[in-house]
Amino acid sequence: MKTYKTKKSLGQNFLKSVPALNKIIEAGEISSENIILEIGPGKGALTKKLLEKVCPAGAGQGLVIAVEKDRELFEFLKIKFEKEIGEHILVLVNDDILKFDINSISLNFFSLRTAKRNSLLEKIKEIPINKAVLTFSNSNVAKQDILRKSAELGNYKVIANIPYNITGAILKKFLTTENQPTSMALMVQKEVAERIIARDGKESLLSISVKAYGEPKMIMKVPARYFSPAPEVDSAIISIKNISRKIFEKNKIGEEKFWKIVRAGFAHKRKKLSGNLKSVIPREKLYKLGLKDKRAEDLGLKDWLALAK
Repeated sequence: MKTYKTKKSLGQNFLKSVPALNKIIEAGEISSENIILEIGPGKGALTKKLLEKVCPAGAGQGLVIAVEKDRELFEFLKIKFEKEIGEHILVLVNDDILKFDINSISLNFFSLRTAKRNSLLEKIKEIPINKAVLTFSNSNVAKQDILRKSAELGNYKVIANIPYNITGAILKKFLTTENQPTSMALMVQKEVAERIIARDGKESLLSISVKAYGEPKMIMKVPARYFSPAPEVDSAIISIKNISRKIFEKNKIGEEKFWKIVRAGFAHKRKKLSGNLKSVIPREKLYKLGLKDKRAEDLGLKDWLALAK
């Protein structure tokens, strides 16, 4: 491959530390049956390790779906992983992850046993396609339709070194989508990781947004020198396990109502809840819950659930 110049606009910082790569894999708790969605595979360092986990020694029924926006890197990965693509254990997608429609593409198709999967792939081959590399776009309606009709959405995990400039958008997309991943293992900015787990004891809209759907944990700090090119900040690996909407179902609370209250509470960070929530929560309820003199950052997830009930 010719010398590749990273694109700052795409937030490209390639992880080169083997221990850090191994730690992401460990945090993902991958089995040979898993379907893994990787965001921004870059030059394929993490992709290679993911493939080793989902298909050890050529065995296993797992699959890696790698979504790469950069066309130049996409072409490079097609060559680098030609064998794995041909064996149908890697599906390479040239798309923007924020536009990638996880709801319309049936991931359970990829978890089918080899015989069934290959049968469906034979049907897909009737449509011109390059060595089973699926490039989804608005123009590929026919290809998407085959996948959509093949089976219902199956379980999958998101494991990735994500572009830091769209971290919030990625979290929102996958935590709130109809078909959520069961878990996520991500490389993010260290500061963002600390905000998610509320290391300083102060909650934020971001931390509540993650905790409402899963169980976040910081796994490992990763120095900037472990990347090429080195970013200006240190990073961290986080895991988010047991992703679901159970907390809303258990408490019989509508998501729309819950987030309306939470967003209102954080609207003016330094104001007390009695001011921020005066239009959505009766003052008497704040008094009853002992929250009238609290600020949004002082409330944990249980407090917000109590307010929404």
